[in-house]
Amino acid sequence: MASASDLRQIVEAALLAAGTPLDLDRLQGLFDGEERPGRKALREAIAALQQDYEGRGMELVEVGSGFRIQVRADYAPWVSRLWQERPARYSRAMLETLALIAYRQPITRGEIEEIRGVSVSSSIMKTLMEREWVRVVGHRDVPGRPSLYATTREFLDYFGLKSLDQLPPLQEIRDLESINRELELEIPGLDSGEAAGDALADAPAPEPGDETPAEGPAVDQPAGADAGAQPGEARQPAGEDDEPGGGECAAEPEGEGTHDHG
Repeated sequence: MASASDLRQIVEAALLAAGTPLDLDRLQGLFDGEERPGRKALREAIAALQQDYEGRGMELVEVGSGFRIQVRADYAPWVSRLWQERPARYSRAMLETLALIAYRQPITRGEIEEIRGVSVSSSIMKTLMEREWVRVVGHRDVPGRPSLYATTREFLDYFGLKSLDQLPPLQEIRDLESINRELELEIPGLDSGEAAGDALADAPAPEPGDETPAEGPAVDQPAGADAGAQPGEARQPAGEDDEPGGGECAAEPEGEGTHDHG
């Protein structure tokens, strides 16, 4: 079995090369037979790396899909100049829809519209699902069996969250004004006072080749207006067999189990 020093360097090299979060199972899979370290040894190697990175421009963090090495948010204004693409920006309507799904999941499109008081554009739901931040986790056991939406591990990874428990507490949402006033999504590396709209709108642009869907005519309509057809079921992202940890993120279909990153 590798020494503690070697194990630390192997883990570091793997995390740098992977370009995606790695969980303990995948890290163990790098080793054969008797060389395979235990989960405790891997966690100790990760903790040692985290300590090594103190006071440096990068950090090792745990997000929904595992562990990753990333640039500290404090240095994003400079590092972001390496890319010509402008950061993706999203409408307030889409950010409010995403926030409601994150806090109130599993939730139907109709319930989102009832809270916001306006229809949810089909292009908003399409964008959220194509970004793989949101997926269908079941259907409400009512006439029409509307789809239930919840956030994904990709949502946790993108916003640097280990689990939905890291979302700040939110008082009961009753109207649009309270959403604008109360939603303060605390993303690691950002001031806690920044509103969700600003924080999410300034999120980094997708990787090259990862096309950000345009919202198109995502104009809110009165809740009684035709909101367009429901999007189809999202394809299940890789690694989504288990629900994102620490929250009520996923629900089994109503007919099969319970209902309630909230």
